[in-house]
Amino acid sequence: MAKKYIDIMDTTFRDGFQSVFGGRVLMDDFLPAVAAAKEAGITHFEFGGGARFQSLYFYLNEDAFVMMDKFRQIAGEDANLQTLARGVNTVMLDTGSRELIDLHAKMFKKHGTTTIRNFDALNDVENLKYSAQRIVHHGLKHEAVVTMMDLPPGCSGAHDVAFYEKTLRNILDSGLPYDSICFKDASGTSSPQKVYETIKMAKKLIPEGVHVRLHTHETAGVSVACYLAALEAGIDGIDLAASPVSGGTSQPDILTLLHATKGKNFDLGGLELEKILTYEEVLQDCLKDYFMPPEATQVSPLIPFSPMPGGALTANTQMMRDNNILEKFPEVIKAMREVVEKGGYGTSVTPVSQFYFQQAFNNVIFGPWKKIAEGYGKMVLGYFGHTPVQPDAQIIALASEQLKLQPTQENAVDIADADPTKSFLHVKDILLRENIEATDEHIFIAASCKEKGIEFLKGEAQVNVRKNQITPKQEKCTVASSNGEYTVIVNGEKFNVQVSEGLDASVEVKTITPATTPQAPSAPQSSGTTEITASLPGSVFKLISSVGASVKEGEVILVLEAMKMEIEIVAPCDGVIKSINVQKGQSVENGQVLATL
Repeated sequence: MAKKYIDIMDTTFRDGFQSVFGGRVLMDDFLPAVAAAKEAGITHFEFGGGARFQSLYFYLNEDAFVMMDKFRQIAGEDANLQTLARGVNTVMLDTGSRELIDLHAKMFKKHGTTTIRNFDALNDVENLKYSAQRIVHHGLKHEAVVTMMDLPPGCSGAHDVAFYEKTLRNILDSGLPYDSICFKDASGTSSPQKVYETIKMAKKLIPEGVHVRLHTHETAGVSVACYLAALEAGIDGIDLAASPVSGGTSQPDILTLLHATKGKNFDLGGLELEKILTYEEVLQDCLKDYFMPPEATQVSPLIPFSPMPGGALTANTQMMRDNNILEKFPEVIKAMREVVEKGGYGTSVTPVSQFYFQQAFNNVIFGPWKKIAEGYGKMVLGYFGHTPVQPDAQIIALASEQLKLQPTQENAVDIADADPTKSFLHVKDILLRENIEATDEHIFIAASCKEKGIEFLKGEAQVNVRKNQITPKQEKCTVASSNGEYTVIVNGEKFNVQVSEGLDASVEVKTITPATTPQAPSAPQSSGTTEITASLPGSVFKLISSVGASVKEGEVILVLEAMKMEIEIVAPCDGVIKSINVQKGQSVENGQVLATL
């Protein structure tokens, strides 16, 4: 009896990079490994989309469309090259208009994509309909998704087999076009038994011959067991990655599954151990200079209590490293449990996972529910679609009050269409003012990446990757060493210290700054001035006001960027701006004086 053929998608170059390095891997560094993967017999790759779209413009000063073109040239015309899209969000964190949703499919088809895996974090099928239509219209294969996770203990009402059956029936009954179905667990928290029962249920409902896949992560330590359960239940395809970007926060390793299925009646993509081993050796060499975050290689028994996706976990810890607040991460993860419990049970996958994390971060930094993160607030108010269950009534009220928005039942894409800033005309006007040609690619880059997209198109973007050492090839990179930054305590006072690498007498102390704690704006001094300070570490995103300007209490003076959030710094009282003490792009510490009034 012939073994059942199981399609293997290699997620190394999209989800693997995102889960381990926050998406920050330069194309010239990894493209040789693509050729090695092809030589090893891999024909199905996840090669772009998701967070690996914006991250190229945000951190790498690279064009995602150019990267996709080069990937296709290496992989060959017959390879199935797949990207990840978020329904009405496409590859953005915010909802796109119908114009942008259509342009996303058009551009991804133009630049080498075969299949788009398309999901909605709320499992709101209304958010999949239009994007599915445009994906198929532009000649791409559409993989419709049911998103999965386990709820924190004691919660119920969603994310069980009955809920997934309801969601799947909604997809099948909606009439939206699809070529395959995927069950996607970005946090890796679903139990093997639930996976088995879900796939069994799906194989009965889905028309015979339709390809069914499972995607999960090793974050909670049960991914291999879940894949084995799915294989026994009749799954047709699974997603795997290659070392060193496998396991831990990523997908299990290809070699691991080849080993785990020895003696079983499954043929995993026709792949051979020795050829995959050679491919992984090439990949290891390509990535040898990159700093490997220790949390990326770990599994956590606490993740099912606060389901944080592998793809978001390291991106967030890297941002916290950059801002010298990594010690807050366990506290934020613990706070995330309540945020999930009260938020309506949207699946913890981008963008909802980022909303959860931002709100948990705010609850730790500013106090529980003192500051509602914009994305989280809009989610509980209904601006991104319908959550699986009704969010907590008190949280809805707080979000409405702080964001000055009323709850809505309106379709998310209709809300986006009504927003003039999400129109082609608005984006073209911006490009015109900046003397940038309004090509389809430029329109989509500017619309999806906003100010950072414009900076890239103007040639002003910076490279920010974490490597263990600077080599001539990476002289222009901002490289953070794993052992060059410290917080030290002297006589009870904290100081942030940065040192250059070296041994003994060759060590050079580069900077020492007070590591102060968050504080409110200070009271007016005897000179009649008020210092306006940073309430958390970050970088200066925008300067709104200027020296000499009169401002009213509550008026925005500047905007910080921290943890993918824009934090408005407002005037604590009426006054005149005496000084602006920072510049756009400058990194700031907790308590640092930003301006005086």
